[in-house]
Amino acid sequence: MSPLSSSWQLWALLSAFFAALTAIFAKVGVEGINSDLATLIRTAVVLLTLAAILFATGQLTNPGPISAKSWLFLVLSALGTGASWLCYFRALKLGPATLVAPIDKLSVVLVALFGVVFLGERPSQQGWIGIALIAAGAILIALKA
Repeated sequence: MSPLSSSWQLWALLSAFFAALTAIFAKVGVEGINSDLATLIRTAVVLLTLAAILFATGQLTNPGPISAKSWLFLVLSALGTGASWLCYFRALKLGPATLVAPIDKLSVVLVALFGVVFLGERPSQQGWIGIALIAAGAILIALKA
């Protein structure tokens, strides 16, 4: 793997880029249909796409052992993802993407807080300032409504 493709920063930026596209595409796609049905369609497409990628790259042939702990936390993560997507699509159905997406990004603040409490992570002072600015920005955007 090249140094560029193993950079967590690159993958995080790509994630942000695709998340932004997701908000715009979802806002248009959810018009005229039930938001839960829209979430189901999105989930099915994600599942099929990931299965195709794993199949094409040979990663489905021998995945290796998966511990009970990994199963538990992956299932919990999936349930969290599902709940998040349902809420996100409902919010997009009811409100403008320019307000929904920034408020959704309060998850960044919550991840920092949960990381400290549950994972023992310790953001730097600069990190806490950034986290506070994200929170303040989301609140300012929400107040615009």
